Amino acid sequence: MVEKEALNIHKKKLIFVALFVVIAFFAQRINFSPVIGAEKQYFTLFQFFGPIAGAFLGSVFGVIAVLAAELINFFVVGKEAALINIMRLAPMLFAVYYFGSEKKNLNVIVPLIAIVLFVLHPVGRQAWFYSLFWTIPIIVRLLPGKYSMCVPLRSLGATFTAHSVGSALWVWTVPMTAGQWIALIPITAFERLLFAAGIGITYVTFNALLDKILDVFKIKVPGDVLRIDKRFTVRS
Repeated sequence: MVEKEALNIHKKKLIFVALFVVIAFFAQRINFSPVIGAEKQYFTLFQFFGPIAGAFLGSVFGVIAVLAAELINFFVVGKEAALINIMRLAPMLFAVYYFGSEKKNLNVIVPLIAIVLFVLHPVGRQAWFYSLFWTIPIIVRLLPGKYSMCVPLRSLGATFTAHSVGSALWVWTVPMTAGQWIALIPITAFERLLFAAGIGITYVTFNALLDKILDVFKIKVPGDVLRIDKRFTVRS
């Protein structure tokens, strides 16, 4: 009986992981804004949806689901196995982990490493203050739990974690001047605030939507399979 129940839980987990893979895949197909400095590279609605997978599925399964969606998209689109394309798979995975995990160590260490890598580059060193953006996820995670895990700050921390990883890799692989990095400061601030708002709204919306669907169809799902925050449900 115990083994059968455990098997059912694993099946439900796989179903929801697959569901998030499908949604994440299609979210990557909807362009949101161009990536400055990269020809024919775009931010997509995936920037809003990707991080929340960690909250619903748990950090590990969230990362697995998002990585699977990214790899499927990579091969379906037929992207060239260029460094820039492979590089763009990494940032979202750290954002997923940040949004879904309450742990401080890795979520603080990643942006710290990004800051160091950025400043070690000759161009990054001239625009060192650009990396101050990445103190945001560090500060957020070091706050007391009731603040660090609130949706607006989690969203802000997650999007800047992705940004820190992406920028630290970018400065070493894409030629840009210090002036270009400095000119990006107001654009980055606006863009990331927009992404944070999108992540937060998407998270709250999916909480309500998934809870309603499970209620309507009388589907019982354990909390360790799908983590729904009851504060953001229609029945709350």
